[in-house]
Amino acid sequence: MLVQPLAGALSDRIGRKPLMIGFGVLGVCFTYPIFVAMEGVRDGLSAFWLMTAALLIVTGYTAINAVVKAELFPAHIRTLGVALPYALANAIFGGTAPSLALWFKQEGWERGFYWYVTAMIGISLVTYATMRDTARNSRIAED
Repeated sequence: MLVQPLAGALSDRIGRKPLMIGFGVLGVCFTYPIFVAMEGVRDGLSAFWLMTAALLIVTGYTAINAVVKAELFPAHIRTLGVALPYALANAIFGGTAPSLALWFKQEGWERGFYWYVTAMIGISLVTYATMRDTARNSRIAED
């Protein structure tokens, strides 16, 4: 896919932290509107462009997250430091997302799930804004 290498090249010029902050800001600003717009889509081309916009926003995270996570930990604990939080977050948030979405639907407030996703991106934005810049303070250089 062309977007991933493009985002990777941008991370070298823009920086990892600003790219992740950009994902957080765009995700918070556009997740809810994109989901709401998808509700009313009746043709494939419109759905394609909405999903492309969402995926373009997500590349600000996906293109560089592995490098950033690796740079956060020294070599002797890198595997545990990356794998354990990743596994826990996926189990907790990814594993419960379908149930949570169905719960919102049963409560008659499907859009509540959109706000939930937006809030999770907002929490990640706070994390990116407060974490050290791994491009300048990489633990890989210590190896």
